[in-house]
Amino acid sequence: MPENYRNNNITSTSAIDMLMKFGDVESAERVFRSIKAKDIITYGAM
Repeated sequence: MPENYRNNNITSTSAIDMLMKFGDVESAERVFRSIKAKDIITYGAM
């Protein structure tokens, strides 16, 4: 994921949701760990 999108919680949460739907848990976890300000929706996507 491009660096400028990683600071956007909405984009990162959508990426996590997509990766989890495709079963790519490792990549979803990598995106999740890169988010600095996690919220309840981000946790829910995992």
